[in-house]
Parts: sequence; C-alpha cells; structure tokens
Amino acid sequence: MTTVEERRTSAEPPSDPRPVGLGLVGWLRWTWRQLTSMRTALLLLMLLAVLAVPGSLFPQRNIDQVAVAQYYQDHPDLAPWLNRVSLFDVYSSPWFSAVYLLLFISLVGCVLPRTRVHLANLRQAPPRTPARLSRLPEHRAVEVDAAPADVLRAAQEVLRGRRYRTADVEDDRRGASLAGQRGELRETGNLLFHLALVGVLIAIAVGGLWGYRAQVIVEQGDAYANSQASYDSWDPGALVDGASLPPFAFTLDALHVAFDRDSTGNQFGAPRSFSADVTVTDAPGDAPRRQQIRVNEPLRAGGASVYLAGNGYAPVITVRDAAGNVVFDQGTPFLVQDANYTSTGVVKVPAAGSYGDLGLQGLFLPTASPDSEGVPVSTFPDLENPELLLFAYTGDLGIDDGVPQNVYELDTSRMERVTSPDGQPLRFAMTPGQTYELPNGLGSVTFDRVDRYAGFTVRHDPARAAALVFSLLAIAGLTASLFVPRRRLWVRAAPATGDAAQGRTLLEVGALARSEDHGLAAEADAVLSAVLARLPARDTDQTPSDKPPRQEEP
Repeated sequence: MTTVEERRTSAEPPSDPRPVGLGLVGWLRWTWRQLTSMRTALLLLMLLAVLAVPGSLFPQRNIDQVAVAQYYQDHPDLAPWLNRVSLFDVYSSPWFSAVYLLLFISLVGCVLPRTRVHLANLRQAPPRTPARLSRLPEHRAVEVDAAPADVLRAAQEVLRGRRYRTADVEDDRRGASLAGQRGELRETGNLLFHLALVGVLIAIAVGGLWGYRAQVIVEQGDAYANSQASYDSWDPGALVDGASLPPFAFTLDALHVAFDRDSTGNQFGAPRSFSADVTVTDAPGDAPRRQQIRVNEPLRAGGASVYLAGNGYAPVITVRDAAGNVVFDQGTPFLVQDANYTSTGVVKVPAAGSYGDLGLQGLFLPTASPDSEGVPVSTFPDLENPELLLFAYTGDLGIDDGVPQNVYELDTSRMERVTSPDGQPLRFAMTPGQTYELPNGLGSVTFDRVDRYAGFTVRHDPARAAALVFSLLAIAGLTASLFVPRRRLWVRAAPATGDAAQGRTLLEVGALARSEDHGLAAEADAVLSAVLARLPARDTDQTPSDKPPRQEEP
C-alpha cells in the first residue's frame, strides 16, 4: 500500500540541478541594454577618438597620395604592413567604421528612450509637498500676519515670476501648500547635446557617401574643368558618380604671391598674401564671371568649394631631338620642398629618339646662391635669380606598361644615367633663355621661362551646413546641461499654533536641488523675501529662521 508521502514524492517532477540560462532572447536583451547605456556610449566615443590618432600620424590617401608614396619609399618594409591594417585609410577602414556605427546605435538607443521619458515628465505636475519641509537641505520658516490663501497667492506669483512650473494648491493635515519646479532645460540640454551628436554623425555619413574631395594643379593661363579626368587626386564618396559632376570651369588668369622682405629671422621670406584671379563659367552657355580666390575664401560653384591650397613654379622646358624636332614643350610644375621654394620635378619624354625614352630630373631654385661649400641653394622664395639643375636618363620610362605612375617621380630602374664626354654623370644648370646640347646626339634642352601654378582643393560636402547646425545645437545643449540648475521648491502656509499666534500664519519654504547647487540657499532666501514683500502689512518680527516654531502634532 502506497503512503501519502510516497504518492506526493512520485507526483513531483524531478528537479534539474542545472541553472536556468538566459536564453537567446535574454542574451539579446542584455546585449542591447549594455550597448545602449550611457557608459558604453562614452567608452565608444573615447575609443573613436583614440582610433582617429593614427590618421594624424600616418599620411592618408584621401588627403595626400604623394605623401603615401613617399612613405612607401622611405619605409619599404613597414609600409605594406601598415597598409594591411588600413593605417593609410584610417577613416574609411572597417574597424573605424565599425566603432562609428556602434557609437551611432548606442547614442540612438540611449537618447530616444530618455527623450520619451523626459517628454512625459514635462507633462506631469511637480511632485507633492513633503510632509516635513524641515528635513530638506534648505528650509526657511516665519510667522506672518496674513491669511494662508494670501500667502499662497503671493507665493504662486513669485514662483511663476522666477520661471517655476507650479502645480495646483494642495491641502493636507499640515496645511495648504504649493509646489514649484524649474530647470527642466538642464535635462533638455543634455538630451539636445546627445541628439545633436547623432545629427553630426549622420551629417558626416552623408558627406562620406555623397561628397567628394579632389586636388588639381593649374598653371597660370590654363583652364580647369570640373571632371574626374582633370584631377591629380580624386577621393569620391561611395555613392558619387564621377561621370556626372557639375560642369563648372575656370581659368587661372593671374596668381599673386607676396613674401616678407623686411623681417629678420624665421619670418624673412614668409608668404604674406596669396590670391588667384579666375574667370568662372558655372555651366556651358552661362556668362563668365571674374572672382578672386584667397586663403579661406573659396570659390563657390556647382555646389562645390574650390580652396586655394598652395602655389609654386612651373619651368617651361622645350626638348628637341637630334634632328631639331620639338618632342616636348610645356610647363612642368615642380613641387615645393622648403620655405625658400626649393622645388623638384621631372620631365618625361617618351620615344624621344633611337635611344628610347628620355627622362629629366630637375631641381629648381627661385633665388640661386652658393652656400659655404659652393653648393647652389635657394635663399629666397621669390624669382630673383632663377636657376634649373637637371639630370638626364635614357631607357624605358615604363609608360607603356599600363601601370599608373606618379607624374612627379621618375622611375629609373630601367634607365641609365646620361654621362658627359669625360664619363662622369651628367648634371647641367640653366637660366631662363638658355639651351643645353645633350651629348651623344640626344638632342637639346631649352629653359624658356618660369610660370607660376596654383594648387586647388575641390570639396563637395552636401551635409556641411547640417553638420554646422548640429554642432551649434550640441554646444547650446552642453551649455544648458552644465549651467542651468534644476530645483524643486515648496511653500506651505498653515495657521500658526500657540496662545500668542492667533490669526497668524506659519510660512515655510523648502528647497531641493537635483544635483550639486551652490546657489540653492540664496534661491530659498530670495523666494521667501519676495513672498514677504508681496504680503500686506506684517509685524516687525517676521524674520526667517532656520527651523519652524515648535508645533504640536495633531
């Protein structure tokens, strides 16, 4: 026969000693809470700032491809490893984009629920009056010769005048009271700051998708058209169609550069003014307009901004073959290397004769002067004594290989240095107007003149105005969240007790701050003084005290 205890034991299901896990949904909720916490958002923001540091330590392809190529030459072993982890493309790298996206999700998931709660709190009345105002951080009490209704009416006028949001008068066993609250702008500013950060992130993303950045060098007197083929470097957004750019164009009419000639020390030779006169055509068929581009005063055309980024010299060189035929005749921009505009450049002449291709490496000195060892150097950036030093190479330039080349560099791996009749490597110096006959029937080189060129940076950022607006909103929100105090204040009016207090009213003021507030005591005193000033005639002993008179508990 089965006992009651045995039946109870057999009816109970066996207990599982293993702990019950969160499950997939539980883990997803936990992950979402961690990701959308303010602590995670701050950590991601700090991590994003740290990950941006390599962008200032290593040259970036979207800013200066020439500098990246130079880094490869200077560090042939290290550069490929840096490229594998995208340190030459930091801001478009997968790891930077991942942190950027997580920060965006974290801010949205953190701010939107807080915004909903804050909007609900704005519609709610201020909190009820505490039972014992004397326990608040700031408490004032005084007896007045006025009815409680008059006291509360005066208190309501004072609180509203001091921008407090008040509730209706409430009655309890301790008397009638009025609640006021102000400083919601502090939380509003905090939320505005974070929402503006989300807006800035969106604006940056829009600029990265639909914006573009390009660089081009234009010689004085030459024209430029806004097309991908015209650029020396081109960094488009992911959704930019390079074949449908706005068709504006301009001609560089004149370039004005002035250098300091009066100062001494490091300021001697420093550029003092830099401007370019251009003739702009906004679209085919439009009337041209003239404009001057200055540093930080760009040309606005076709939704893009054209900035004046640099300047230099373009020696005009003519190369003739052994028969006297012109095989090269144009200005060649030389890249500036120092403050005195010592510049380097190359001339590539493919199939210049039976000897193959001809390459010239050059050093241009605007104001040539020998140093203490007799080596020619430039002592001033302006054209006072221009001199061009050239080295010649023959062989294969590699132009027909189909591999893009840097127009400012000469690949001499498949070329030989031209030598002089005495067998020494050939090096010759020229001034404007001179012609040099190359040895071994290679032709001649003529240094015709020196033109100037200007470097322009073309930027199109469709979200630039939005980024500025969101940045200003973020500053305004941060200012409000730091400097607007959030306070709650209560005023209670009850009949005073005691034999000598008939007809008098006990006025109490209590104040509480939601955060550290050094002005809370002064605020409580100011409110009490303002209420007393609005009451009818009162006794001379109506002086605030830190604690209310002793009252009997009902």
